[in-house]
Formats: sequence, structure tokens, C-alpha cells
Amino acid sequence: MEFPRFTFNPKEGIDNPALVIADDPEPDARPVPRLCQLKHLEGQSFGFNLSVDQSGRPLEIRDVEPWSPAEHSGLRNGDRLLEVNEEYVGSVDFRRVVRKIWWSGVHLFLLVLRKEDYEQSVSEGLDLQKLAEASKGDGWSRPRLCHISRDPDHGLGMTITSMNAGQQSRFHVSTISDGPAERAGVRTGDVLLWINGVSASALTSSALNRLVRKSVDSVTVLVIDGDGEACYVRRKMAILPAVARSSTLPYNAKSMHLVKRQEGYGFLLRQERVTSPQKIAHILREVDEGSAAEDAGMEDGDLLLAVNGEPVETMEHDDVVKTIKGSGDRVSLTAISMEGREFYREMRISPLLFHEEHFLNSIEVQGETSPRNPTRPGKDGDKQGSGSLSFLEPPEPFFSQPSHKTDVFL
Repeated sequence: MEFPRFTFNPKEGIDNPALVIADDPEPDARPVPRLCQLKHLEGQSFGFNLSVDQSGRPLEIRDVEPWSPAEHSGLRNGDRLLEVNEEYVGSVDFRRVVRKIWWSGVHLFLLVLRKEDYEQSVSEGLDLQKLAEASKGDGWSRPRLCHISRDPDHGLGMTITSMNAGQQSRFHVSTISDGPAERAGVRTGDVLLWINGVSASALTSSALNRLVRKSVDSVTVLVIDGDGEACYVRRKMAILPAVARSSTLPYNAKSMHLVKRQEGYGFLLRQERVTSPQKIAHILREVDEGSAAEDAGMEDGDLLLAVNGEPVETMEHDDVVKTIKGSGDRVSLTAISMEGREFYREMRISPLLFHEEHFLNSIEVQGETSPRNPTRPGKDGDKQGSGSLSFLEPPEPFFSQPSHKTDVFL
């Protein structure tokens, strides 16, 4: 028996009722956040504006400057900010987000969504925090920055093993139970990424041994577990102290909240030359006994890091003075001892990097301050943003939601 021949004519389509072609079901296509890795030079801005409306949301990226670190990283106008340095900020107070960016140092990692994807996610009721976490993949964990003090009996309490002895290689760590390294947060099986400010990938086994022997009293290491490292590799993301957790560093900055008295604050701010690449520093001197400054914890010789949360180390001295005076009768100063500043300089990280929790605790203990216009003046002729940081409108006190649209250039 001869069957009728079927001929497909693309102009007429398929006219054989026996043929049914169904489209494959569409996968659950959820918006994918984008990771932007920024790095700026000392004294340079990141080159973008962060904005919120009167409700305090969303955190919107605006005014990305051409040729800036922000544009180079792929950050775009209208992007909605989800994470800063691997921490979700979607429900965090605006000024805390600003401080996290200000205090991150020269490296900054932002996770963002396109405006359209953000609005779609909100309209569909998606959990943005889970969306951010899902973008990192299985096995994600943050690196840990651990300061290990040498024990007279057990030394550092860890052994570092090279996977390729005699050449640049990966180093794995094993610890003794309840030894100095383990108590500092290091775990057996961790990958060593960084030691005393030096990338482990740049060291041979012999160079690493020399560095450890040279560190008589302590070492500071950046470590991560193997699954966490693999996750960062998949994301093509650098593993740096800026994204780490830390709780064991020997020096911490302190925030002091001063209320002016009849005799003033009771201290002198001097510009002095110090032994570091910075060369010039703003030093707190002549703290009067019983003054507002002494009661807040200020000590002679402290190095000033920030005024009202804004870093000032690279600012001109006159501009720092103007910022303090412009705060009115209340001001928040963040400072560190000279020994602490030297430690962070040797580690090549900002002394403000892990200060957020200490800042919050001191706010709770001492009460709120109300910086009135924490603006960094630029040099004459500079456009705003060419190395300047400013609130474009007078902000409300820290930790309160703004009652109007607020922008901060970063």
C-alpha cells in the first residue's frame, strides 16, 4: 500500500493535522544581579551618586561619571544596590550604607540589579536578599581575616602546606585543636590567600617561611574554605579583606560623640608629619582635663580618621577644621592610636574597614549626634565628584530615615 507523500511548504506552514509541535516550556527566568568591582586611587572618589527617596528606598545609582572607577566596573545609572562588600543592604539605614562605602578603602564590591529587573522583582514579590544569595552559587562563604598571636608553647598553632613545593602555589592550612590559629578563626583545610598584607599567590614556599619567621609575635592571615574559594573563582571575583569577616584584629578605631560645652570641645587639632607614605596627618592634641573631648575618650596623639562618618585622612587640614565647625554643637570624630594606624598601614587595609559594629555600639551607649552638613569641600574649579564627597542636601541625623530625597556622591 502506498502512503500519500507529505511535503512541507514554508510559505503555507504545516498543514498536516497529525503533526503537533509544542514549544518547550520557558524556564523560570529570574533576574540575575550583576557584580561590579571598583578600585580607586588614594584620594579619588569612586565616581557615582547614591540616592534614596523619602521612603528610604530604593538605593539607586545615579550620575556615574565618565572614565571613573564606577563606569569602568560596569555600574550604570538607574542600577539598584543590593549588596556592599558581600553584605545585603536592602533593609539597612541609608547612612549606614554610605559609611560602609566610605570606610571600605580603595576596593569596593557592589551587587546591583537593573532598574527594570528590580521593579519586576518587587512587583512579583521576590525576596531580594535570597535573589542576591542565589547569584553566588552553592558553597559560598566569606573569607576570614584572622590575627594570630604566637603562643610560647604552641607557636602559631598551625601548619602551612604548599600543594606545589618550590614554586608559586596554593597553600593549605591545618591547625591544632584549640591552638592560637583555631581560636583566631582559622580552620583545618582553609586556603591561605593573604598574610601580613602580602598575597600568598605571590610567594614561594621559602618566601612564605621567611615572612612567618620574621613575624615574631603575630601574623594576620586571610583564609577561606575550599568551597568558598571555588565560588569566588566561578564569579571571577577577587578575594580581598574588603569582603572578609573579622573579629580578632588587635587595634580598633574609636568613635567619639562630642557635645560642645561653654568652653568648647576641649582639644586641639594639629597637622603633623608622621612616618608613613601619608606623611601628613591630622592629630588630636592638648586634650583638656574634664572636657567634652576627654569624657568622650579622646587621648593626646590620636590620629583623626573621620568626621561625622566621612573619612578625612586625605583632606586638606583647613577643610577638616571647617567640617568640624560646620557640625554645630555636636560632632562625631573617629580616631585611632598611632600604633593602630601603623598596623593597618602595614596590612594595607583601611583602619575603618571593620569599624561599623564598633561605631553602632558607641552610638547606642553615648546617644545620637546630629551632623548638620558633612560636606567635603572641593578645590577651586573642581567639579563635584572629582575627588570630593558631599551630601547634596543637608542630611538628617545618622540612623534616621531621610524625610526628603537624599544623594551622596561617592
